[in-house]
Amino acid sequence: MELTQHAPAGSLQIVENYGEGSFKVSGHRHPGSILILPDATHSWAVDGVANLSLPSLQPIMDAQSAIEILIVGCGATLALLPVTLREVLRTKGIGLEAMDTGAACRTYNLLAGEGRRVAAALIAL
Repeated sequence: MELTQHAPAGSLQIVENYGEGSFKVSGHRHPGSILILPDATHSWAVDGVANLSLPSLQPIMDAQSAIEILIVGCGATLALLPVTLREVLRTKGIGLEAMDTGAACRTYNLLAGEGRRVAAALIAL
């Protein structure tokens, strides 16, 4: 799916398109699932919500910029995330929002464009 927003100058990470098992973020193609931080995008070895765990999200918690919101793209459809995951992130000051991956890409772009301290964990479609 092509998104119309393109990355502005600077280090802001913007999802330009997604689908067919990859993402294009700020001009760079990333195969598979990804973690997007305010200043970089990384491969993410999670291929489904069942594999999502606190250790898989450690880069979000270790981010140099404090993250206030984590958007999780669950794949083709929304899935419920473990309550314990939400609680642990909340104790670290990080809100958690889960949605299908397409909605997660659009929501992430909107929040990042507003200058919010947002990160995304996106499961590839």
